[in-house]
Amino acid sequence: MATETAAPAQAGHPTEEIVRDRIYIGGEWVEPSGSDTIEVIDSTTEQVIGRIPEGTPQDVDRAVEAARAGFEAWRQVPVEQRVDACMAISAALAERGDEIAALISAEVGMPLALARTIQAGLPAMDFGSMAQVASEVAWEEQIGNSLIVREPIGVVGCITPWNYPLHQICAKVGPALTAGCSVVVKPSEVTPLSSFILAEIIDSLDLPAGVFNLVTGFGPVVGEAMAAHDDVDMVSFTGSTRAGRRVSEVASGTVKRVALELGGKSANVILDDADLKTAVGYGVANCYLNSGQTCSAHTRMLVPREKLAEAEEVAAVAAERATPGDPFEDGTRLGPLVSEAQQERVRGFIKKGEEEGAKLVAGGAEPPDGLETGYFVRPTVFSEVKPDMTIAQEEIFGPVLSIIPYDSEDEAAEIANGTIYGLDGGVWSADPERAKAFARRMRTGQVQINGATFNPIAPFGGYKQSGHGREYGRFGLEEFLEVKAIQT
Repeated sequence: MATETAAPAQAGHPTEEIVRDRIYIGGEWVEPSGSDTIEVIDSTTEQVIGRIPEGTPQDVDRAVEAARAGFEAWRQVPVEQRVDACMAISAALAERGDEIAALISAEVGMPLALARTIQAGLPAMDFGSMAQVASEVAWEEQIGNSLIVREPIGVVGCITPWNYPLHQICAKVGPALTAGCSVVVKPSEVTPLSSFILAEIIDSLDLPAGVFNLVTGFGPVVGEAMAAHDDVDMVSFTGSTRAGRRVSEVASGTVKRVALELGGKSANVILDDADLKTAVGYGVANCYLNSGQTCSAHTRMLVPREKLAEAEEVAAVAAERATPGDPFEDGTRLGPLVSEAQQERVRGFIKKGEEEGAKLVAGGAEPPDGLETGYFVRPTVFSEVKPDMTIAQEEIFGPVLSIIPYDSEDEAAEIANGTIYGLDGGVWSADPERAKAFARRMRTGQVQINGATFNPIAPFGGYKQSGHGREYGRFGLEEFLEVKAIQT
């Protein structure tokens, strides 16, 4: 039996190592085929806080076999009962929200109050939204002499990233289970602990064995085995564009369906009639959410050239207020990055920005004062960034904002669309219709106008090398369905 993660009496960094020595296959906690383990590191203290099994291709084979048997049973369960199971999972996730938030704050570094709302709140919402979403799907419809039926695609391999570890799992597993699919989940080996809580919750329900399976391990081993497996019908992957290309390549050998939610370099376009102070302040906060470790972060801020100096002043003040520190301490607005490798990567981009001639407005590559331990990076703002600079083209995944001036609306649209990505974006204007018109010019999967609220049941996904397929809501559920025409 896997070691339980008891909810701490008071939220804080784990004081005892959390050992997970089993994986979840076929409705049981089972021993992995190998004996190697992976350490889980607290991003603030740099201490080992947990260990998980290092899974193998043999473990994937066992999980897929169980998932195939589970699928044959689960697909026969009426959708109403599948939704009921998702609602039960949602309620159980909400009950363990404090525990989930504390684990992810330690792993990822998001300040605890935000983690409680986002890192713990979104997973419960992912499952809880399935009742509404399932009611919006046309499970059967008549077109001429054809009965069109929507059926589950089968066994789904879910490969997820470290930045929103449980949410990214639940955003796949919730709709997949509602569709009637079975799943094999490989969480990020960097932030895996909350995935075991989901497995415990599902284990407590009376679901067919094999509907949900959890195999931990490294992407090039466990992830590739899943993507290549003959009996996996679909892979749903969230992560870097580089890794997504590899998943597509491996999965192509069996011509399975692949859904990819990849990188982003989203543009936040401030038009000349916008409230500049509000737009810039919101834009900095958006860029810095989760210490910038968000694929949809608005990391490029486009402002009219004549307002560049004013935008710099507002952004510098906002960056100064983004106080870095321990995610469990009151007043912390910016936690550490997830790992030493990520810290070094982000500092490298900051140095590159300076080398290429961008104007450093705030922050820099030096460690924040008084934070020698932990993977911290100064909240950084560059200005006078040229569209072809490295920091304006590549996904940094840290608290680094690039302010890019433009001289006309047409130039702004050209700059906004001038990367390989197309995941998200923003537009600010005093005229909502003008903002909507500009939003239609942006080749990106989502656009927020004047800081509009994120909609968790609207389709989310990218254009270009930000991926293909959609998550959330009806569009996310339909990714896991096949369409059959029955002529009569």
